[in-house]
Amino acid sequence: MNFGEFLWAMVAFFFWFMVIWIFISIFGDIFRRNDLSGGAKAGWVVLIVILPFLGCLIYMIARPKMTEQDREMAAQYEEQQRRLSGYSAADEVEKLAKLRDAGELTAEEYEAAKARAMLDVS
Repeated sequence: MNFGEFLWAMVAFFFWFMVIWIFISIFGDIFRRNDLSGGAKAGWVVLIVILPFLGCLIYMIARPKMTEQDREMAAQYEEQQRRLSGYSAADEVEKLAKLRDAGELTAEEYEAAKARAMLDVS
């Protein structure tokens, strides 16, 4: 096996790895979604099995960019990250008050930043 054949074999390997990864991702997405009925899920699976490349392409084009379920999952993830990072609106307001007392923030800037910090909690 010469270098050209080896290079071509590696390109083919990575191509097939990518195709399998796309199939697994799409199957996972199909079965994860709550907005699809069982019949719709079965239809997508049949389409992807019968026409793999075209079916995957159609699914990626037809899938909504962000469903309500995706928004809820993103909000849960952000809340989890906030809890893990130890974010506290009270700590943020305390820091802002120190900056205001030091004269680095005006009263208007302090109130705006305080409102943003309180909104981040909810």
